[in-house]
Amino acid sequence: MSHPISRRNFVSSSLSATAAANSVRADAATQASTEANTPPNILWIMTDQQRYDCVGANGNSLIQTPNLDRLATESANFSHAYVQSPVCTPSRACFFTGRYAHAHRCRVNYTVLDRREVLLPQRLRDAGYDTRLVGKLHLAYQYPAVPESAQQMGFNHVELHDGSRHTDDWSDYVKWRNKNDPRAAVYYRKTIGDKARPGQNPYAAIIDDEFTDTTWTGERTRAHLREATAQRKPFFLFSSYWKPHAPFEVPAPFDSLHNADDMPLPAAVDMDNIESLPLPLQKLILRGNRRPFEMNRQQLLWAWRSYYASITHIDREVGRTLDLLDELGQRDNTIVVFCSDHGDQMLEHGLMGKNVFFDESIRVPLMIRAPGKIKPRRSQELVESIDVMPTLFNLCGVDAPEHIQGRDLTPLLTGDGDFASRDAVFSENIIPEVITIPGYQFNPARGIAGIRHPDAKMVRTRKWKYNYYPDGYEELYDLETDPKETRNLSAVKKGVAIELRGRILDWLLTASESEQIAEHWLVPWKA
Repeated sequence: MSHPISRRNFVSSSLSATAAANSVRADAATQASTEANTPPNILWIMTDQQRYDCVGANGNSLIQTPNLDRLATESANFSHAYVQSPVCTPSRACFFTGRYAHAHRCRVNYTVLDRREVLLPQRLRDAGYDTRLVGKLHLAYQYPAVPESAQQMGFNHVELHDGSRHTDDWSDYVKWRNKNDPRAAVYYRKTIGDKARPGQNPYAAIIDDEFTDTTWTGERTRAHLREATAQRKPFFLFSSYWKPHAPFEVPAPFDSLHNADDMPLPAAVDMDNIESLPLPLQKLILRGNRRPFEMNRQQLLWAWRSYYASITHIDREVGRTLDLLDELGQRDNTIVVFCSDHGDQMLEHGLMGKNVFFDESIRVPLMIRAPGKIKPRRSQELVESIDVMPTLFNLCGVDAPEHIQGRDLTPLLTGDGDFASRDAVFSENIIPEVITIPGYQFNPARGIAGIRHPDAKMVRTRKWKYNYYPDGYEELYDLETDPKETRNLSAVKKGVAIELRGRILDWLLTASESEQIAEHWLVPWKA
């Protein structure tokens, strides 16, 4: 049964643990000071499919994220962080390799990563870190991606939950719920649906809050945090939530959090709007003969309400985890990263989900906190997701591999040393996406769904965004005058399009040159 909750009381209760944590912080600091010479811990919190604009501190006055807002004020909070591929598996591979998708070559969901790619957790483990995973990884050297696969990628301790029916057989969350939830026979994504009363959220979850994968991820993260702290060695803890990824089920009391809110919805589009887009985007949106842009507006409103509520649910768990970090005396010696693997269109431009280069899909929240090292600030710098790995390595004193393609943000974060600002960021994806719908598998002779070369590329500068599709399609948006990306100027600003196409070519030619012109080719020739 859904229980209404007061917004003011909810926010107050979400922060109630903070006051208690502050009371023990002084004592905890004494313990932490004895460990001041040890390498810093890393707590990396990742959500799945959370847009940049869905955090209160990022300008959203409707969403309730008091704990993330608190973290933002204590962190370097980036307003222009972009992922290098707007889909789960390739994007996560970029984060964990520090390399572009065309370099690590993991381009499609549920495809394996080349075993020669050594990931961030493995490199940290080799440096003496205790490495732990709770929740969604969505990466593997082999499938099925069982927990043992995550251990092969560098995690000492694993509790895995990739969050979909075809991965549930090896989900640690599902195994736990089957043993503990009296209603375990009910699928954990099931909602009340058409049984909703007037004014009731049809996405209200059937199962209770305590048995959801969001709450499980938070609780198991805190269990691992306690265990890792007791080991008295530096730890890397990757806490990875499935939500707010669709479907939009959300438990009480969060399901009713926005019942009275009339949220601003994306502009309605019709088939004429869809047909004005490049053909690869049309094929993506209409795949499987679906027409998502025709979703009932009331249903869309409930989807948005539930999307926001899922983020507030995560926010509660993040707050509890950060409070425990303080209580354990690890605040001052722990780097905290918060980000998402990509965003969600939420029917912007007629599409649900991601896979495209609109900002709703590729621009994500990114916060990095390190007390005493990183100066809290809001940064307008253009940064890429591949920058996180070399930055963490520098902060932790771990050598970064030479073939890494991201930039170390440490000079920017600490104010020490020179930092060369980016004037552009890049992204790439297979559009339309390779999926199991007939006609949407890649064929070397025919491509995907009639798109011969579906490998699309994007460059985004301060003013322009240019998307290139090899079959002759392109998009060009003036982000200063058209931030919602509604007017494709590629036909009228041909000079700009040609210049930015050249930027993409230069990027593809130079991004991997350090591993193609390797040192062993440069030794003097001896007769």
